[in-house]
Amino acid sequence: MQKDLYIFSSGTIKRKENTIYFEPKEGEKKYFPIENISAIHLFGEVDINTKALNFFAQNNIIIHVYNYYGYYSGSYIPREKNVSGELLVKQVEHYLNKEERMYLAYSFVEGALFHMQRNLREYENTEEFIFKIKQELEKAGTCNDINELMGCEGRARDAYYDAFNVILKGKFLFEKREKRPPKNPINALISFGNSLTYSAVLSEIYKTQLNPTISYLHEPRERRFSLSLDISEIFKPLITDTIIFKLINNNMLKDEDFDQDVNYCYLSESGRKKFIKEFETKMDTTIKHRKLGRNVSYRFLIRLECYKLIKHLLKDEIYKPLKAWW
Repeated sequence: MQKDLYIFSSGTIKRKENTIYFEPKEGEKKYFPIENISAIHLFGEVDINTKALNFFAQNNIIIHVYNYYGYYSGSYIPREKNVSGELLVKQVEHYLNKEERMYLAYSFVEGALFHMQRNLREYENTEEFIFKIKQELEKAGTCNDINELMGCEGRARDAYYDAFNVILKGKFLFEKREKRPPKNPINALISFGNSLTYSAVLSEIYKTQLNPTISYLHEPRERRFSLSLDISEIFKPLITDTIIFKLINNNMLKDEDFDQDVNYCYLSESGRKKFIKEFETKMDTTIKHRKLGRNVSYRFLIRLECYKLIKHLLKDEIYKPLKAWW
């Protein structure tokens, strides 16, 4: 079974025949069979030579790079093999057609707000926040442009985050969402978790014929894969936030899991490892799929969302965002 490989140490990745190995600056070499790797996440300072990069490209392995603070910086994506000129044209047509774009953009917001409400229903005294999100979802259905729609999504998310202090136990408080830089542990967890979800979505998009730079809710811009941002909206409450609730409410995080100062707060290496352990457990969790009639993992649910979008673009089936039924 293929798994994502996470490297926290500094060192060098090299190829040896039909496998790769990681040689840390201190310690022994570790070998990894290429057939067992789905994607690689680099958190340390790692050198890779072209021989190894060619090997990864031959095996369609994406490498995600994170900065010193553990946040997504970029990806090495092998030359696309799953290309489709027809699908690319359809993606662009749906972006340029206002009505088609608004439908898809609203669908991503609908899926995100559904999962926010679903999370809150698991906890007491969250009714007022659920009501506010419901109101914004109703307004979103009447929006005439993307800016209005983003406004509804933003207000709904503010209400959702306001509920975190009702949900979360212990000493960690959440005042407001701050990204650059995050200034308290909850913001650090949200930013780190969203980075992982974003890279997981990008990995699944790469396995399809979708072009990750053409999006509908987020504006396509240079130097970013905005379709990954669109699809991530549906999954962030379902994956990132439920992990945060578990880590905090079960006292799984300590002070040493954060690197804090007056103006910033980031997860330390121990904190990142704890989060990634829960992230991988969540991604491997399976659910009986009602339509397919078999168990599928959270990771494959992301791929299915890509396939549903492709069917919509090709006019085979109208896209409906995932709404968790379990």
